[in-house]
Amino acid sequence: MFYESQDINKKNEYRDSLKIIGSLSNLFSDSNVPYLYYRIAEKIFCNSFSANDLSRGDVALDAIKNNIGIGLKTFLAGNNKSFQKVAEFNKDKPLYENKSPAKLIQAVAELRNERIKFTENLYGIDKSIYHCVIRDENSFKLYEENMNYVDIDNITDVKKVKNSIRFNDAIHDYSFNISKSTLTKRFNTSSLLDEFNVEILKNPLEDIRNCILQNELLYSSDNNIKDTVYLPLYGKNKTVYEKSGLNQWNANGRLRNENEVYLPIPVNVHKKSPAFFPDRDSPFNLKLPKGDVLQVKVCQDNSKALMSYSNRELGQWILRDVLSLEEGELVTYEKLQILGVDSVRIDKIDNINFEINFASLGSFENYLESN
Repeated sequence: MFYESQDINKKNEYRDSLKIIGSLSNLFSDSNVPYLYYRIAEKIFCNSFSANDLSRGDVALDAIKNNIGIGLKTFLAGNNKSFQKVAEFNKDKPLYENKSPAKLIQAVAELRNERIKFTENLYGIDKSIYHCVIRDENSFKLYEENMNYVDIDNITDVKKVKNSIRFNDAIHDYSFNISKSTLTKRFNTSSLLDEFNVEILKNPLEDIRNCILQNELLYSSDNNIKDTVYLPLYGKNKTVYEKSGLNQWNANGRLRNENEVYLPIPVNVHKKSPAFFPDRDSPFNLKLPKGDVLQVKVCQDNSKALMSYSNRELGQWILRDVLSLEEGELVTYEKLQILGVDSVRIDKIDNINFEINFASLGSFENYLESN
């Protein structure tokens, strides 16, 4: 697992940071069980172990370090075998609704597996795990286990109980909540990696105020993202055209490389963020989630396309490395829907350095509607 292989100083830093946040629990609750908001837990983990934070990526994992993908979770100890949410499929109901329980569970399991695979391909991950911070009375406990694909061939004991469907795949127990479209998995957490006490401050607000006044703390932001736009991976009516965009390699005319693609830049993006991209045909750097950097440019009439300078590099990344498509296989909106993505997010660092990542279903429409 991940935690046991880390440097002792990093582990101490991690524990200390969790203790500090846990000590502030009386800001939120009167319970003896320390409070820990999941976003804070993610930040502490990434900062302590110098892991890459994936929380902005709309993917199945929260962090990556040394090609290990990590799903970060925090929950109450309870009976040490509780069900916890591992995936949500609100936007995918048309793919499984009105099916029998067995067919519904097979569809959900396929969606779950495809999204883990997509994330692993996107970031070059060799192995994925869960890292859990378990909240118990005056203590935190740490637990890890492998993030397994659902073993579809061995799904058994499919049983509908009220608004949920429970099943087993010979590895784990699962439950799918039909109304909430959430998949939960049982975590058996009796075997722990670590456990430590948390001293909860009686009056944390007063302690924080005194600390700030005594040390004259200065506040600053390390956010280096200047601006962000979203680009769709489809055209009108949620259609990925067969001879343009991600299927540009299939266009008529000259002989084309099987990886030739471009990302469409709708005119609404230029209107909304006119100074975001460099001028047409001006080269700039585009950093991929794995850290590789492509040289790209805005091109075509009305600056309507984003392409790599070697027009096969962008396609190699999207079509082969991430989507795992065979040469000659068309990208369809249905394929994107299965993976839970239909847009890309472009972050501007400065005038020549940009970063790209995939974005969840509906992200482009939400971007256009935002102020």
